[in-house]
Amino acid sequence: MDKEITMPLGVVVEKRKSDHKWIDWVWKPVAVIPGAGPQDEWLEVGSGDNWTHFLVGSLPLTLHRTETESYVMNLSDKQPSIYTILRENDDDEDGTRPYLAHLVTASPFEAQDFEDTGEDIIERIPMPDSLIAWVQDFVGAHHVDEPFVKRKRRDIRDEPEKFGKEPIFGQSRQSSEKGPENDQ
Repeated sequence: MDKEITMPLGVVVEKRKSDHKWIDWVWKPVAVIPGAGPQDEWLEVGSGDNWTHFLVGSLPLTLHRTETESYVMNLSDKQPSIYTILRENDDDEDGTRPYLAHLVTASPFEAQDFEDTGEDIIERIPMPDSLIAWVQDFVGAHHVDEPFVKRKRRDIRDEPEKFGKEPIFGQSRQSSEKGPENDQ
């Protein structure tokens, strides 16, 4: 079986009227479409009062066999998710496309790395059933449970004095701390 597999996902972004006095619109990813083909232009796929949905592009969802632990964690969640990352579009002059779809991932660990910067929009989107089955098949073929092994503490050894200093855990230091009344 392959070390990694890829499936294209279409990313659907919502533009919603904001209630905030300084922000006109709120943008956020709301859905993914498994198997979506490549696309250059945004496509309006739905609208309603104060909101519009756009298919903004297609990104590859790549599963790596070395990351199966994170996929298992995601699949064991009540609602498995695809994490979608939007990044600011510096080339948007008219304000109609302020964000670009940057990445989709099934790994919560990878999504966490992007949350640390605070510059991107990261959203958990419920994983469609067909995608859950696809990820489960990959995990079933590649995941190996690694047993937890508790490290054992090594004994502290008395080391000889180096550089003219007495060791922190040396015997002579412990006996001197007891005081002169113990020397009798």
